[in-house]
Amino acid sequence: MHFFQETPQGIVINIYVQPRSSRNRVVGLHGDALKIAIQAPPVDDAANRMCIEFLSKCLNLPRSAIEMIGGHTSRMKRILLRLAPGSTFPEQAESCKKALLSLLDNSFSQGSVTRKKNSLTS
Repeated sequence: MHFFQETPQGIVINIYVQPRSSRNRVVGLHGDALKIAIQAPPVDDAANRMCIEFLSKCLNLPRSAIEMIGGHTSRMKRILLRLAPGSTFPEQAESCKKALLSLLDNSFSQGSVTRKKNSLTS
């Protein structure tokens, strides 16, 4: 269940985006990615912008600290949560990891979870 990875710049999250949903929410896991349903359509970067805004709100981070580093035109995305370098980096990283796991736990407890096995791991 490693949909995120700590790097020297911050935390990189693998996300699978489901556009045109009835509401914005974390749905569960999709292979090794966090599955997020987004209301916006995948047109003119609207779903990407809404995904970043949704994560900003859920993780209590400024939008400027969230950067899409891969998958701009794909449902599979890589998002970097930039953390401030220095002595508070470990605490910030731990806080973000806990918030991400909490989002996933909430989706499990609400019964809206979907799990899709990675086709390579049958």
